[in-house]
Amino acid sequence: MGNNRSESGDTGLMEKPMTEKTALVTGGARGIGLGISLRLAEQNWNLALTGRKEPEEVKDVITQLSSFGITVRYYRSDISDRKDHGILIESLKRDFGTLNLLVNNAGVAPEKRVDILEADEKSFDRLIGINLKGPYFLTRDAAKWMIEQKGCRPEQDFAIINIGSVSSEMASPSRGDYCISKAGITMATKLWAVRLGEYGIPVYEIQPGIIKTDMTGAVTGKYDALIKEGILVQPRWGQPDDVGKAVASLSRGDLAYSTGQIIRVDGGLTMGRL
Repeated sequence: MGNNRSESGDTGLMEKPMTEKTALVTGGARGIGLGISLRLAEQNWNLALTGRKEPEEVKDVITQLSSFGITVRYYRSDISDRKDHGILIESLKRDFGTLNLLVNNAGVAPEKRVDILEADEKSFDRLIGINLKGPYFLTRDAAKWMIEQKGCRPEQDFAIINIGSVSSEMASPSRGDYCISKAGITMATKLWAVRLGEYGIPVYEIQPGIIKTDMTGAVTGKYDALIKEGILVQPRWGQPDDVGKAVASLSRGDLAYSTGQIIRVDGGLTMGRL
């Protein structure tokens, strides 16, 4: 999109002390991303959020997050457009001066589920661009800046968290493009964890299972039935806040010696059972 128009909110209604730590959450104004943003705001993180909506459309979200007494800025940005990445990083340098945490959350599902025997190339390119290529190169740009910051302020902590999916391992032939994009995120997590280890920057992946968002709205009936039939160990829908809690834990450094690891937030969906 190229212009990174922003909307800010920095009136601390709860009068919490301001913090110098900043988190960038892609897709952070809705769904799982909003669940993550709320938990980080609760922990006094300044927030930079991205999305494809116009700033006017997320004013209520900005107000809600700003009520925690943090600085919040929203940038209209297309994760699949590499030109936007550079503009975004420069905007963060100008507006915050630091980036301690990157949460690669933005992602999409196929517009239509199609048997892989009828796979659509346009859909494949769209999902790879948004779900895999976008976060891969945004991580590259953010990591370079984090390394630079670490050299100047070695006492500060930095981390990267990828929001993947259980679909990286669970095959769904009606949405093969989505599964492949998420499988790529799992390998990207390992690659970045290895590469950034020498700088003390841990990289993690969270794999949500069946989470109640607008993305799963079209298949609510299907998953309601599967949950009733016992597909989950914990027989309920996951909520964005479940993922938010996991991100909050990682952001605190609770698993500082576990870089490259996958945390599944799936109610036991992927657990082998007899």
